[in-house]
Amino acid sequence: MDPFDGSGSPPHAAGSADSRAPWSRFASWLECVCVVTFDLELGQAIELVFPPHVKLTEKEKTSICFLSFPDSYSGCLGDTQFSFRLRQSVGRRASMRQDDTYNRDAPVALQRETSHFCGYVYFRQVKDASVKRGYFQKSLVLLSRLPYTHLFQSLLHIIAPEFFEKLEPCLETVCNEIDQWPAPVPGLTLNLPLMGVVLQVRIPSKTDKPGGSPVRQLDDQNLLPAPTLLPTVYELDLFRCFQSMLVHLQMLWELTLLGEPLVVMAPSPTVSSETVLALVSCIGPLKFCGDFRPYFTIHDSEFREYTTKTQAPPNVLLGVTNPFFIKTFQSWPHIIRLGEIRMAGDLPKQVKVKKLSKLKVLDTKPGIYTSYKTFLHKDKILIKRLLKGFQRKRPSEVQSAILRRHLLELTQSFIIPLERYMASLMPLQRSVTPWKTPPQIRPFSQDEFMSTLEHSGPQLTSGLKGDWTGLYRKFFRSPNFDGWFRQRHKEMTQKLESLHLEVLCDADLIGWTQDKSEVEIVDLVLKLREKLNKALRQQLQLKDGVVDKLEAFLGDIVGTFPEDLQCTLTTTH
Repeated sequence: MDPFDGSGSPPHAAGSADSRAPWSRFASWLECVCVVTFDLELGQAIELVFPPHVKLTEKEKTSICFLSFPDSYSGCLGDTQFSFRLRQSVGRRASMRQDDTYNRDAPVALQRETSHFCGYVYFRQVKDASVKRGYFQKSLVLLSRLPYTHLFQSLLHIIAPEFFEKLEPCLETVCNEIDQWPAPVPGLTLNLPLMGVVLQVRIPSKTDKPGGSPVRQLDDQNLLPAPTLLPTVYELDLFRCFQSMLVHLQMLWELTLLGEPLVVMAPSPTVSSETVLALVSCIGPLKFCGDFRPYFTIHDSEFREYTTKTQAPPNVLLGVTNPFFIKTFQSWPHIIRLGEIRMAGDLPKQVKVKKLSKLKVLDTKPGIYTSYKTFLHKDKILIKRLLKGFQRKRPSEVQSAILRRHLLELTQSFIIPLERYMASLMPLQRSVTPWKTPPQIRPFSQDEFMSTLEHSGPQLTSGLKGDWTGLYRKFFRSPNFDGWFRQRHKEMTQKLESLHLEVLCDADLIGWTQDKSEVEIVDLVLKLREKLNKALRQQLQLKDGVVDKLEAFLGDIVGTFPEDLQCTLTTTH
């Protein structure tokens, strides 16, 4: 088997016409690779961007420089890995066709970023007598639009040690290898060769069953070297991220679900970024639709925007390490202060919920500083199970699986009544007829939805008690509801468009034209042409043969018109 192939799949399955262009395969995974170093006169500076044709704006370069180094308060010696998220400069455009193809089939929470970059950092700081400051400081950064945290951090773990020994030639070799990879196609298992290792990964698809079976290794007996299975491209060790806050898991889930303004103050960028990303993932498969920054510094271009005191704090989730942020964020309603993990006997010491007035600029103790009261009660059985598992030395990946399953079931119990009600707003299929505009989706009524909860609410699938109704009412005012509703409404509208094209395909279009005037027939041709073009742009899922049959009808009808009118309609096409 060819190690560059994806388990027998076509190597250019991305659906993009330019997949053989230079660096096109590389671009389906990464925007670029950056090397950031510390210059005694300039401070942090970008030393190298590869591939060399990639253009970053000065604003993006400045942000990458500051986000690629831990701040001086973290005291990170040795090797440190973390992540950041960076707003792209206005006017930057991605390859829309490639993005649309991938995003159509990917889970909504794993779609390509359209207005942000994800940065994955491997930072090294070691003593070096040959350097004036006495320390070697350099970061290797992978910049991507894909939120594949686990995959890219695993890549850095392979690449970085070799890079710090051999520098630029090593980087060029690595990028050329990545440029041979098949594109990330949702649902496929791919073999990705890199520096003598073959990583086997499965790209998640929106048709996957949430919380389904773990990825299994393909039987690639002929592949040398034998592939290393990466069980996930994006999931984190949730138990490690939340182990000092397990007793407050319900609060963390609700704050994230509601998109509340939240700051995570951590001792290092690693803890900061992993905690923020764990919070974002804890409401999956629901997409977190507010802004989130796994690692945020005072040099960030949005610093003023997010710290102004002239208006209410924005719906963002920030991870920081500078303790002086405490003063900046004193007006924020929810602050999580994390310390290094300390053990209380055999268990991680659990942080306490504290009043915001207890926040101090210096020497603030770990805790969750908020006045928030949860709508739902804690799941004490889950907490006991996790703490008992810790005492019994249960592996962290098993603890994480228990935690992820609980959070998934909790989110599903919350979202299923909304999905059921939303589906009831869809017009009946028999109401879609060929000669009328598709019927409208009924408007979403909060009161009507609330009236459904008594008989088909979350109590059907969840044993958690509490004020579910109050939680829904607050959720309706959150960016996560707005994002979920817009996505579902868009999908339903596209489904109606698909149904309308399919009933048109089955209708006797030629018969309809027999007693119609030329003006009416031209109007039908133009409208049908626009619907087909729109369907192709949006990549609507249609039955086989629908497009071909309608195109054939248009060709036959246009062929009966006078030549000058044919030219006009062909130009419109």
